[in-house]
Parts: sequence; structure tokens; C-alpha cells
Amino acid sequence: MRYTSATEPTTCCDTQIEVNGRVYNWPRVSTVIICFDGCDPDYIAAASSAGIVPALDRMRRDGFATTALSAMPSFTNPNNVSIVTGVAPAHHGVSGNFYIDSASGEEVMMVDASPMRAPTILSAFSRAGAKVAAVTAKDKLRKALGKDLKGIVFSAEKADCCSEAENGIADVPARIGRSVPRQYSADLSLFVLDAGLRLLADHRPDLIYLSLSDYVQHAYAPHEPEALAFMAEVDQRLGALLAEGALVGIVADHGMSDMAHADGSPNVMFLGDQLDAVFGLGRTRVICPITDPFVRHHGALGGFVRVHLQDPVLRASDVVSFLAGLPGVGLALTGDDAAARFELPRDREGDVCVIAAKGIALGARACDHELSNLAGARLRSHGGLAEQRVPFILSHRLRASPGAPDGRTLRNFDIFSVALNEVDL
Repeated sequence: MRYTSATEPTTCCDTQIEVNGRVYNWPRVSTVIICFDGCDPDYIAAASSAGIVPALDRMRRDGFATTALSAMPSFTNPNNVSIVTGVAPAHHGVSGNFYIDSASGEEVMMVDASPMRAPTILSAFSRAGAKVAAVTAKDKLRKALGKDLKGIVFSAEKADCCSEAENGIADVPARIGRSVPRQYSADLSLFVLDAGLRLLADHRPDLIYLSLSDYVQHAYAPHEPEALAFMAEVDQRLGALLAEGALVGIVADHGMSDMAHADGSPNVMFLGDQLDAVFGLGRTRVICPITDPFVRHHGALGGFVRVHLQDPVLRASDVVSFLAGLPGVGLALTGDDAAARFELPRDREGDVCVIAAKGIALGARACDHELSNLAGARLRSHGGLAEQRVPFILSHRLRASPGAPDGRTLRNFDIFSVALNEVDL
């Protein structure tokens, strides 16, 4: 039995739901998918070597574990939306946290679902009668994850503001038994996991999506004590989810790279200044799509930027040729080439796309970035190809080796398909 419109409620375990051209089996047990924000595979390797993540080690040993590729650019919004829609940005329309609207020319920061062009797996199942919940660390993602979802959706950041009408749940801190954590803290992610545990125990949802924060990964390298302590805390929650009988899947939206010099200062190339010097003031406009309300993490510096040409006489090919020759630039492409290569929506792409070499951050002009919050801390960020490889872990074995559609490399947004269609229960 298949519902393509997902409008008629059902709870039949042999039901299939079709979303964005992909078919998903009905969950046979409560299925928890975790987007472990910023969890480069090195964090798992370091924690496992330290012997502090027994639940995660058990999942990797007794379930299924590999790595997959994130969507590009390797930022939070494009990848969370890819994961919950099961498709690349070219289909769902979200290709950054921050972009220029092609119609108005205005800069837009994504804070809701308005840029999305595709329905989510979560909403489709909820409208077919499944019990669905989504909890995110950052409120900027809540409306995107909750687009058309009939169920529970809230953020750790704004958990004390929840209502039945808006979020499907109220009195969240009291239900979980803890206060709302600070925005810039490891506890923001732990709150999300604790909320997932409470929802699992109290409501037994069919599907739960939990999206964490990458505060720890931006601040600490994998072997640092703070990162290891965080991994141990996460692992305790994973063990509790498994003890509740849930099928647990883990992916990340992106990895993380050190982007600092040996002396600790940020290793940044300000492309706006470089372009102004060569082509003239005001002829180009550099947009950093990593920009979001959490700029204290990264100073709006990452491994991927877009260049918009402001002068119709200026040719994208000339800009690409100049940028490709700069030390520290890993790849420079025209917007057409970038959209085709990375499955990006062309109307939200720049005239030129620039990806940094590993270990280097890209910015607009130096005067556009406030780096005082990075004082005393090494810049760790993401966005490029170097941060595209992420963990892909399931608590249960698969019936066969997973294969993405059409022979593609396994992607982080295949996690719902593998968890619902290929796990051996």
C-alpha cells in the first residue's frame, strides 16, 4: 500500500510513503535519527580510542558503520534540510544559511521554511498518521524541520517558550526536568538528546529527528579533554535510547577543520579585498553562506563562498581564472559548473563559487568580519570539500550493503532510507 500524497492516516506496518521520488517503509520500531552537528569522523575515532563511548562502539560493532558524503556546501542548513527531505539542495532549494535573493538582490538569512521547495519525510509520515517529533538545538532550524509537520517540534534554544498550538507540546523544561541551557554551550546538544529520551519514553513516536549543535567541535579538537567529555555525555544518552528499544541512526551535517596558523591566529583569505584590488571596488560582491545567528562559533568564516558580479561587463570566467590561481583556493567554478557538480539550485548560486583548500578559511572583506569573539581560540570551521565526509552509523545490522540510488556514493541524506528500508529487524 502506498500513499504519495500522505493525506490519509494509517498505522499499517506494510505501508510505504513516497517523498520527493523516494519510497520509505513504515517504521517497525521507534526510529531516532540524530544529526550530530559538526561530528567529523575524527571525534568518534578519538573517543573510541579513549574507551569512553561504549554505546557508540556497540553500534559500530553490532550495527552498521561507515562514512558518507554530506551535501555541498558542508553547512548546517543545507544538510539538515537534505537529511529530512532525502534529496540534494538542487531539489529542496536550500544551499546555504545565508544567500542573495535572485529576484530582489537582498541578502537573506534562513530563519524559517520559506526557502524550502520540497516536503519533508517527517511531515509526510506525520500526515499519514505516524507519531513524529523533531527537536533541534538551534531555533533557526525549527521551522524548516517542522514544515507542514503534524506533531511535536521545538528547539532547545527556545524550549521555555513552547506551546501546544505552536510546538505540539508545552512546559518542556519541566517535562525534561532541567532548565534551558545557554546558547553557546555543550549542554544545548545534551538538552536535545534528553528531550528525545523523554519524548521516546512518554510518547513512543514512530519517528524522532534530533539535530544537535556544533559548539564543541568549533571550540575543541577531537583529542581535547572538553571534546572527549562531551562525547562521553552523548554516549550515555545513546545508550539510554538503545535501552528504550529504539532503532538509532547517526549522521552529521558536516565535518570540521582547523583553520588557524601555528601561532593560533585565523588562517583567512579575504576574497573581497583580493577581488577589489584586481577588478576594482564594487564590481564584485562576496557572500559567505555560513553566516547565521551563531557567528560567535566561526566569525562567518568557512570553506565556501559565492561571488556575485555587480558589473555586467565583468566575466565570470575571468574571475574564476584569477581566483583559481590564488594559494589557498582549492577550487573555483562558475555558478553553472558549481550547480551541476554539487547538485545546487542554480537560481541561488553565485556567478562564481569558491572552495578553500583544507585548513584555510574564506571571507569577504576583512572589515566585514568581527573576529573579536575568536580571541584566544583557534578558528575551526567547515563548508568545503575537506569537511564533506561524515559518520553514517546505525544501531542495527543491514540486510545487505547499503546502496544509494543510481549507484551514487552513500550520502548523509540517505540515512532515513537505509534506516527504514534496509535494517534487519
